[in-house]
Amino acid sequence: MKSNVLGVIPARYDSSRLPGKPLVKIAGIPLIKRVWDRCCQSTLIDKLLVATDDERIEAFVRSFGGNVVMTSKNHKSGTDRISEAVKSEDYKLVINIQGDEPLISGKVIDSAIAPLLANEKCLISSCMKKITVSEEIHNPNVVKVITDHNSDAIYFSRHPIPFNRNLDSEISYFKHIGIYCYQKSFLEIYCKLESPVIENTEKLEQLRALYHGYKIRMVETNYESIGVDTPDDILKVEQILESQYGK
Repeated sequence: MKSNVLGVIPARYDSSRLPGKPLVKIAGIPLIKRVWDRCCQSTLIDKLLVATDDERIEAFVRSFGGNVVMTSKNHKSGTDRISEAVKSEDYKLVINIQGDEPLISGKVIDSAIAPLLANEKCLISSCMKKITVSEEIHNPNVVKVITDHNSDAIYFSRHPIPFNRNLDSEISYFKHIGIYCYQKSFLEIYCKLESPVIENTEKLEQLRALYHGYKIRMVETNYESIGVDTPDDILKVEQILESQYGK
């Protein structure tokens, strides 16, 4: 039974810290292929495609039989790239899966999709995980999120939120897992929204939706997000693959 869901993996060739990142090999397999294979574990995605701006990535994805769409090199964000890529696609929901997370699981992807399947008034959903390593609370590269009683995001920040004024040991912190599911009809609207000061200050695109009054439904997961941004990250992922799968 179809869920009417289109999965999109944005893959930009230029990366300041790791040039050609989508084609960098992890234990012998290019990053973009590892992400693709993980996305194929989803039970709710009906079609999967890569949205790229580079002919080398396009050629590689086609070589293993994947769907790929060429997009402009001038997009400021992955969401803008996805919006262009899906214009001619006839699907109700679009899920954005980060192209640098080779350990993403099909269960996490499906959990992000579920709120929009259950409620068509829900426009955006994403995931979060309880922080268990205290150093991550003060790490600005780990985005924190707080939610209301409906599990809708109140705010995202690189700063620890909430501020633990009384040093209460019962306070829990949650980090944002950067996977987004959108109602396709809303995606084009979202990309046309003005970027507010808070988005540009924190460098967090999701704050644009909150600023303009749109809700983001958050789903808690146990998935430990590991993005590949540096050569050290490659080694880290390879060690995990070796320990879990022997490859």
